[in-house]
Amino acid sequence: MAGRKAPRKRSEEYAWLITGPLALLAVICSTGLGLLSDDPYGEWLVAALVLALMVAAEIPALYFIIRRQAMAVTLSEIPLVLAFFFLPPLTVVLVATLAALITQLRRRLGMVKIWFNVAKAAAATALASLVLLAFPPMVGVGPATWFALFAGVTTVTLVTLASVVGVISLVQGVPAGWEVLRTAMPNLITVAVNVAIGLVVLIALDTTWWSLFLLAALVVALVQVYRSYAQVFRQHSTLTDVYELTRAITESGHDGTLADSLLGRVRALMQAECATLWLPAQGRHLEVLLTARVDDSGLLDFARTPAVVRERACEGRTVAVGARLGGDEKLVTELRQAGVKDVIVTPLRSGQAVIGTLEVANRLGDMGNFTPGDVPIFETVAAHAAVALENSRLVDRLRHDAYHDGLTKLPNRRRVSNALEEAVRVRAPGEVVAVLLFDVDGLRQVNESLGHAAGDKVLVEVADRLRSSAPSSALVGRLGGDEFVVTLRVENAEAALTLAAELREQIRDEMVFDALTLDVDTAVGVAVHPDHGSDPATLLQRVDLAATAAKSTPGNIQLFNPALESRSMRRLGLAGDLRRALDNGELEVYFQPKVTLRDRRLVGVECLARWEHPAHGVVAPEDFVAVAEHTGQLGRLTETVLREGLRRSRDWTHAEQPLSVAVNLSARTLTDQHFPTQVEELLAEYGVPPEQLTFEIKEAGVLDGTERPMPALRRLREIGVRLSVDDFGTGYSSLSYLRRLPVHEVKVDRSFVQGMATDPSDLAIVNAVVTLSQQFGLAVVAEGVESELTLELLQDIGCEIGQGFLFSRPLPYERLEAWFGAQAEVEPLLAVDVRRLRAVP
Repeated sequence: MAGRKAPRKRSEEYAWLITGPLALLAVICSTGLGLLSDDPYGEWLVAALVLALMVAAEIPALYFIIRRQAMAVTLSEIPLVLAFFFLPPLTVVLVATLAALITQLRRRLGMVKIWFNVAKAAAATALASLVLLAFPPMVGVGPATWFALFAGVTTVTLVTLASVVGVISLVQGVPAGWEVLRTAMPNLITVAVNVAIGLVVLIALDTTWWSLFLLAALVVALVQVYRSYAQVFRQHSTLTDVYELTRAITESGHDGTLADSLLGRVRALMQAECATLWLPAQGRHLEVLLTARVDDSGLLDFARTPAVVRERACEGRTVAVGARLGGDEKLVTELRQAGVKDVIVTPLRSGQAVIGTLEVANRLGDMGNFTPGDVPIFETVAAHAAVALENSRLVDRLRHDAYHDGLTKLPNRRRVSNALEEAVRVRAPGEVVAVLLFDVDGLRQVNESLGHAAGDKVLVEVADRLRSSAPSSALVGRLGGDEFVVTLRVENAEAALTLAAELREQIRDEMVFDALTLDVDTAVGVAVHPDHGSDPATLLQRVDLAATAAKSTPGNIQLFNPALESRSMRRLGLAGDLRRALDNGELEVYFQPKVTLRDRRLVGVECLARWEHPAHGVVAPEDFVAVAEHTGQLGRLTETVLREGLRRSRDWTHAEQPLSVAVNLSARTLTDQHFPTQVEELLAEYGVPPEQLTFEIKEAGVLDGTERPMPALRRLREIGVRLSVDDFGTGYSSLSYLRRLPVHEVKVDRSFVQGMATDPSDLAIVNAVVTLSQQFGLAVVAEGVESELTLELLQDIGCEIGQGFLFSRPLPYERLEAWFGAQAEVEPLLAVDVRRLRAVP
């Protein structure tokens, strides 16, 4: 809801609308006094004495600031009581008018204020004199005289109050006039006290004129009492205001309203026209320059004081310049040119460092000026303000750190979740809330090969590219590790997929760090609200599933679909069942023959683990292998398949020699330093020569850009086990690099083999792999041979070994024997010993 608009301040010239009627009232009342009074003039010596007393009594004892106006509390009622008693009516009006004129000229006020105050004094005393004429003539100083004098002084007070309220309401606005009325009660009490004192003085003078000496001493004492009272009053008021100020800035230091509470209360405490807070730019905090001004309800973003004053204060000392403060002549000139009569600027400190300045300018009231006594008060306020500001920035920094990633400065998971909660709360028509999850590929390899500093540079670069490429309405965040998220409103899921592709291409551009150039890719998952979830937790969970699936999807971008979640939930439920299956020996090993392409002779078989779940039926190998990897059961699964393969190889009696076997290894298994020893022990246990066992590792596991798998590979080669690179061609390796690895064989991925008959590019790739591998002394096995045409093409380019549905599907051991019985006798290869059994979990 918008705040109430501040009343517009009018020009002081509008005061003539009040001054004119007051002057007219004074003339009319004075004319009436002349006509109604028997002796309106006279007693000029007494009049001169009363005039002097009135001028002296106009010295203010207390000041009250109402908006821009200064309300003074004086002792003027005491000589007024004497004037009404001793002087004729018109003489009273003349004396009061002259006293007001002399006082206003001495204060050097503007002409508008001078004539307003003179007209006010003339009208008030003239009307009061008419009121006194309505009373019986005053004889003596008894109660009747007291009542009449009290009525006359009260009339002056009420006319004065009404005039002031009227002119302030007219110039400053009605709220300012009501504020005068609310603060008038102390003034009225003071008037009553002054009248009582005046009556006491009158009684003393009526008794004997020698009482003047006693009254003079009493006046001196009274003045001192008033000054002491005024000082105590100001001190009490100042302490109260300082307490309220410190409490307010403490309460508002954590909710972002510190500047509002601080500046408004500082301005009121120091009775200044303006209060300004200046904080230079620091870190992520921009420069702050805010001003609270008496006529404005909000804060302004500029200051009247010249910047040179703040620069001087930043040197570490308070700068105070004004009529009663003194100051550097150069600063006085600067302030005069800026229309500032006085100013106090004090530095805000955090320890020894200056973090900004706090200043007040232009003491309110025409006679008001800052005094040296105001400086320590203001410095105390500034000290409290500096602590509050520093605490506020500390809280803001802690809040920022709690919701942002320390490395990339992007919003973290908590901030992204909160933003998503706000976004899904209001569904915009024709739009969806899209969540794009970018999973950086290969970051672990960068960390392990180049160090974590290089990995951090990659993450920062990815963050910068996403931040600069994403639409301005998007929120870019980092969920942790190598996962980044972009969320925004788009028209539909197709628009989200298009944006995901564009951002992924931006990330894929080469990253250059000094002399290092890296190619970084990402897998992108996409989920949208409301199709894929109605709360942040569900959306983030499902977009994570989509990102995981994207790693094995062409284009590396995947929109969430319910099948991904059901598969993930199914995998989660398989963890306990897999452990029981391994304990009870429920996993089976199937065998798929590998044959020579020229004569289709058996040279080896590969073992494929199969699991038929009692409730879910046949479980896909990739599902239970993934479960084994994430639950720590991969070692048991590999050992189970390896034992079965070695046992069948030992028991194979055809051709009077055991059949070669091959076991597929996970890259994670190669990081186990005890695995080569375990292999050596199993070979000895089953009596299988090491050369009859081949371990196949996927290309990404062998050629991951690090040295992690190398010790295990070298140790296995020393044992005598053959090594093969599986699914070759799906990664980013080259044969020149492959040649330096301790491997014996390359298996061409089925995606290239199956496309040979229709895609010349696939044919060229297979041909190049076969030719170069043979030159390097490596055996080549073609996977996925499913047609006679493919077989002929492989024969033409010189590939010797193949496997696929054209020859046989994976078979249980009993059916493998039956299949073998229908084949010709096994013959070993002349050039390359490739007889092996491949076990694939």
